[in-house]
Amino acid sequence: MPNQGANMDPINDCIIAGGGYVGLSTAVAIKASAPHLSVTLIDAAPELAILNDQRASAIAAAASRMLDQLGLWSKLVEHTQPINEMIVTDSRTSDPVRPVFLTFGGGGGSGDDSGSEGDGGKNGGSGEGRAGPIAHMLPNRALVTALRDKARQLDIQLIHEDAVVGFETDDPASTVYLNSGRQLKTRLLIAADGARSKLRDLAGIKTVHWSYDQMGIVTTVAHERPHNGRAEEHFMPGGPFATLPLPGNKSSLVWTEPTQNAERLMAADDFTFELELEKRFGHKLGEIEVAGPRRAFPLGLTLARDYVRPRFALVGDAAHGIHPIAGQGLNLGFKDAAALAQVIVETDRLGLDIGAMTALERYQQWRRFDTVQMGVVTDVLNRLFSNDIGPLRMLRTVGLGIVDRMPGLKKSFINQAAGRGPGNPALLNGEAI
Repeated sequence: MPNQGANMDPINDCIIAGGGYVGLSTAVAIKASAPHLSVTLIDAAPELAILNDQRASAIAAAASRMLDQLGLWSKLVEHTQPINEMIVTDSRTSDPVRPVFLTFGGGGGSGDDSGSEGDGGKNGGSGEGRAGPIAHMLPNRALVTALRDKARQLDIQLIHEDAVVGFETDDPASTVYLNSGRQLKTRLLIAADGARSKLRDLAGIKTVHWSYDQMGIVTTVAHERPHNGRAEEHFMPGGPFATLPLPGNKSSLVWTEPTQNAERLMAADDFTFELELEKRFGHKLGEIEVAGPRRAFPLGLTLARDYVRPRFALVGDAAHGIHPIAGQGLNLGFKDAAALAQVIVETDRLGLDIGAMTALERYQQWRRFDTVQMGVVTDVLNRLFSNDIGPLRMLRTVGLGIVDRMPGLKKSFINQAAGRGPGNPALLNGEAI
């Protein structure tokens, strides 16, 4: 390990490697609930890099309750666009008409929807019997900026342009080695360093992984007419084509294609790209144009076999990477953050060691089944819908129609999309730890 003789800092209670929204929300959730715990977050990216991020994410109702409980939602709400309705269709690109097989409205939940009547669901708090949006679209830049501001307010130490490159586990604390040569001590190291987590590999945690031979293309589309808060997902032979409403006459696009075709589209000039986009987007919102940079990323399923080791835990994409077909990747990360924070805080209140396996195994048991289940569901959905096989097309058409006509089943789908359900961590229910 580098610079073994470097000066050592005092022992941190928690060090979090990774400064995205999952790493930041984990840090804020811990520190807000237990202010006496020392928390340090280390981010390899420059502090101002977030200013170049023009993407947006779908924040489920449960996640908005968590952000509200942490004192952030009131600052974020002005940047959001509620998703009031979602429709699902199944068609080929050449089909002149796309029949709607399944519709979801925000008011179909279980009686604890986020938001209150008359405000578009923008309050983010829970309310018995109130209707609210399924989710909100929120710019990544606004979310990360608000989380960083809260972290500074809570006296969380933020270290930018440095990275954890190694660690050695010992009692009562692990030694963490940074790229800069600095060494830190911590009772618990939390890896939030993404799907290609180097720390996961260093911890000896194996993964289950396979590629879908697909890529997800993301960009922003401007259109002539308003979307009225409606999201759409078209299941096409190459993969799902989803449009998610943004403030103003804009939508966020998540476009799945086989890898070879996606690479061709990314290499195409703007005119060709917009022609292909128009075939899928249609003219329902009038004239369209690309209003942001195009990005593409490979799609696959990655599930960590374990989430913890002594004094070490995985959260977010470091623990699981799933297909975006259900739009649940980020919200699974928020669940990880809320669950791990709750385990840490409750363990500390009992006077026990927050880095011991007896505590961390509780977190693993809480989160692993849920993420494996969601990984299997998204895998099956992608395989079922990303094809043009006649019998399967008929099967899914009938299946979507049945779901649309069964209120109880439909309600369960809405609750899943909104992040509701038994066994949620306290923060996702809008409750303090």
